[in-house]
Amino acid sequence: MSAVADNYDKFQKLGTEVISMSVDSQFVHKVWNDTELSKMVDGGVPFHMASDGGGVIGTMYGVYNAKSGVDVRGRFLIDPDGVIQAMEVLTPPVGRNVAETLRQIAAFQHVRETGGKEVTPSGWTPGGKVLKPGEDLVANVWKFWNPKDVYDKK
Repeated sequence: MSAVADNYDKFQKLGTEVISMSVDSQFVHKVWNDTELSKMVDGGVPFHMASDGGGVIGTMYGVYNAKSGVDVRGRFLIDPDGVIQAMEVLTPPVGRNVAETLRQIAAFQHVRETGGKEVTPSGWTPGGKVLKPGEDLVANVWKFWNPKDVYDKK
């Protein structure tokens, strides 16, 4: 949460909004923000921290654990049409990667902006190689893209 808050300006530059959600009440969120998060991020969390008491929304997204009464940590990228384009669910011991979230948002936006005429291969970053779906690409991806284009194999 603090890493997302610390990078909130980057989310805003991409024209996106962040909403965090947990089963905790707005009062618990305020105490957490005021006593902990604000010590990691100047001014605290700049986006809305929503309460999902009872896990109704978490259930809809498949992250609510009724036995423990909590939502499992998840990240959902939802496009302007309300369609989930990506999701990541991790158990608490492993944190998410904000840079990867920002990269994926940029990739989804690029595909949307080109109307699907360009798609982004693994590891794509803005300005990187794109693929153009069509007959020429079928069984020929290797001619246009290789993981060595992106990943250092040292």
